[in-house]
Parts: sequence; C-alpha cells; structure tokens
Amino acid sequence: MDERTVPIKAAKVSFDVIEALREREGAGVSELATALEMPTSTIHDHLRTLEQQGYLVKEDGEYRVGARFLELGEQARSRKKVYGIARPEVDSLAEETGEHANLLIEEHGLGVFLYKARGEDAVNLDTHAGMRVLLQTTALGKTILAYRPREEVEAILDEHGLPEITANTVTDRDELLDELETIRERGYALDDEERVQGMRCVAAPILSDDQEAIAAVSVSGPRSRMAGDRYTEEIPELVLRSANVIEVNMTYS
Repeated sequence: MDERTVPIKAAKVSFDVIEALREREGAGVSELATALEMPTSTIHDHLRTLEQQGYLVKEDGEYRVGARFLELGEQARSRKKVYGIARPEVDSLAEETGEHANLLIEEHGLGVFLYKARGEDAVNLDTHAGMRVLLQTTALGKTILAYRPREEVEAILDEHGLPEITANTVTDRDELLDELETIRERGYALDDEERVQGMRCVAAPILSDDQEAIAAVSVSGPRSRMAGDRYTEEIPELVLRSANVIEVNMTYS
C-alpha cells in the first residue's frame, strides 16, 4: 500500500507490529524494530499500548498476540450467515468422507477459512479458522473466482499476483482464466497439490440469488486417497450436494 494513502500511519504501524508478531509467534522489541526497520522507541510504544489494551501479552521478555483476538474473530465469524448455516453440512462432509471439510469466504481478495471439520482419517494440515490464502492456490478459492465478475477477478490478480507455492500452482493468468471457465461449466473446482504437496481438494461454490459465489465448501485429502473415481466423481457429487443444501437453507432461513 502507498504510504500516502494511509489516513492514520500510527494505526498501520500497530497492525504491522501485530502481523509481525503473528508471523514470528512472538518477538522482542529489538527483533521487531529490525524486522520493521523502525526505531526501537517507536516499536516499544506500540507494543506497550497494545499490551495495555489487552491485545498483546508479554512473556519472558517477548510479546505475543493475546487471546482477545479470539473474541473479535469469533464475533466476526458468528455474524456471517453462511457460517451458521453451512457448519452442519461441513461437519457431515467430514464425517462421511473421513477427510478435511472446509468453508471458505473471500475478503480483500484473499481466501479466509471460516470453518473446518476433521474426519476420522484426516491427515494433519496447517489450515485453521481465520487462515488466509491466495485464491488461485486452492480449489475453494478458484471456485469463488469462477463465480465473480471478470473485472473483480482481474483486480484481485493485479493486487495479489499469481505466486508459485508448489510446482503445481497456477501461475499463468490466461491458464487460470481458462480453468475458471471450465469450473463454471462443470460446477466444481479441483486442486491437485497446488498449495500443499501431496494434497488434493474438490470444492463447489455457494451461490447467491444472482449466481455470484459468497463462499465455497470443499473436501481435501491426501493424493493417495483422493484418486480415480473418488476424486473425479464421488467427492465432487458429495460436495455439490452439500453446496446445494447450504444454498437452499440460505434462501429460506
């Protein structure tokens, strides 16, 4: 972001501090000052203010993100209509498939995991509620892009680019746009190790009345189990069914 467009620079610095702490899972004043290329005194003032307001905690000389963010995050999530309606379906998908089932929304051009459920056979993954991902790196995100206006998609790609996360990540804009057209034709998206090596995912959109994606639901699992007809027919059918149930319940709730 251009610094000249930031109305209150001090507020931006505070959030830069929070993000840096989150990425490092805790840090001291000097480490943050070096990372953010700012005076130690400035960083210290922001840290102390955030601690006094309950947003940071200090342990063994290091500052960490505090649990107060849980309250804010849970409130933000609970106010999303799609969360309350989709949650039972996501739980059912996880139970029926034994894999991870996920609900993703888009905010500021990024995918945000709103909810995830873990089946009994699910492997360990880095995903969690609130985690943000580049949309083109996941089946969930590609599904949302496929059901958004072209100009909005272009703006998102202009802002966030198409960085390579794995060897299979889509990094070419024309290739991605062609894939989005295919997703619209068949109604669901596939992710073949595009964000996490060894993992595949199938996602379907949750559409509004005007046929734009407000969220997406998916099932993800290891390539060894997400293969053959299970990957191309069985899981897509289950995911599409769940998306349809969520859409109907969204309309009449």
